[in-house]
Amino acid sequence: MKLRVLTPTTVVIDREVTKVIAEAEDGLFCLEPRHVDFVTALAPGILAFRPEGEDRDSYLAVDGGILVKCGEEVLVSSRRATTEAPLAELERVIIERYRRIDEGERIARTAIARLEAGAIRRFVEIGDSNG
Repeated sequence: MKLRVLTPTTVVIDREVTKVIAEAEDGLFCLEPRHVDFVTALAPGILAFRPEGEDRDSYLAVDGGILVKCGEEVLVSSRRATTEAPLAELERVIIERYRRIDEGERIARTAIARLEAGAIRRFVEIGDSNG
């Protein structure tokens, strides 16, 4: 199978593999070349794959994303993916990098929601004063 892992800015992995192990919201799964085609949302975690011709798995951290298996191709699209750390450190990378960024996003969304609520409140006040 051909495994391609993409982020918005780079192709992280593009190689032939004999299996892929990933985690969806409902648990781990393993893909091999003859498995049925499907699409799933990935949970943030470790994606394992066995490069063709090798006897050990390789690993990378993904910040969630979408996995599509179609024929002999497995395509993973994720906001972020990290291959720069050994397996023992990848879980720490997921927790420290991805969850910290997600907390920042939550704070930003909360601030935007407050701004939107304030704008709506002002429109209502303007409507009431004109009515």
